[in-house]
Amino acid sequence: MSDDPRRRPTLAQIARLAHTSVPTVSKVLNGRSDVSGSTRVRVMSVAAGLGYRAPGIRKHTGEPLTGLIDLVLSGVEGTWANRALSGVERAAFEAGLDVVITLAGSDGDEWLARLLARGSQGAVLALVPATPDQLAILEAARIPVVLLDPVMQPPAHVASVGATNWAGGRAAAQHLVELGHTRFAVVGGRHEHLYSQARIDGFRSTVRAAGFDLPDDFVVHAQWQREEAARVAGPLFAAADRPTAVFACSDGMALGVLDAARAAGLDVPRDLSVIGFDDLPEASWAQPQLTTVRQSVTQMGAAALRMLLRLRATDHATAPREELATELIVRSSTGGPPA
Repeated sequence: MSDDPRRRPTLAQIARLAHTSVPTVSKVLNGRSDVSGSTRVRVMSVAAGLGYRAPGIRKHTGEPLTGLIDLVLSGVEGTWANRALSGVERAAFEAGLDVVITLAGSDGDEWLARLLARGSQGAVLALVPATPDQLAILEAARIPVVLLDPVMQPPAHVASVGATNWAGGRAAAQHLVELGHTRFAVVGGRHEHLYSQARIDGFRSTVRAAGFDLPDDFVVHAQWQREEAARVAGPLFAAADRPTAVFACSDGMALGVLDAARAAGLDVPRDLSVIGFDDLPEASWAQPQLTTVRQSVTQMGAAALRMLLRLRATDHATAPREELATELIVRSSTGGPPA
């Protein structure tokens, strides 16, 4: 919507649709703190739907952003989150900015309410499944956003930084094919996650191009959890035509595959080859050390913050996208197929 004041929705229109009062709407739009988080989000959702945009240019002025930048994380467990934070913080320090860590978790719109309440100067959303409505609210509030490793396909107007996930899956498959494997299985993350599906697609297409099959029942999903990966991998190893090589879409799930292999009495890599994805420290701590596809989460975090600083106009039809290269790291969990 144009910034022409004659076309902006009125406070009364917003108040009526948000089921609140005109003074409350005024408080929300003026950044007052004496409003509950749920009310703030509800008012901004209605305002965004009516085409409201915060007055002035909070971003894209041609000048460096100042103040606080939010890093919104789905959780802080594990080394992935620590590496993402390290990259974002390093790039923010170089730009003279401070970073506030906000946890999305399962609290619905609470993280969004926090960003709105403190007038965030920009946000990097890391592995956060932000809804179209939430993204529209941030746009209406003129809070610039970059998605780090987006969970879903980003809208055309939202910037993102990720990794070459399809190419990473392809590299894993090429390595196993070159070792002589012909029977494969894949342990994916969540069905709906964009990067999990891209890794599976890259692996599957390469296996098929080499003349081999990857049956649907040999592609299982473990919700990114080590214990679940061990549970779903167990039946694969009990099959008469069990796979001799498994590609797991994260290092954590690859560790679960190693657990299941040990429980089944399989030696890695003599009886079974295993490849992960990420190259987190856990990969080199494992026994045997894990062959994996490296994505530089630290560099991705830094790239996301720098992209946030480079964003300019709010009315672009498309937004910048950047994919950082992945690299196969060969260690001792892969070898030739059993005789």
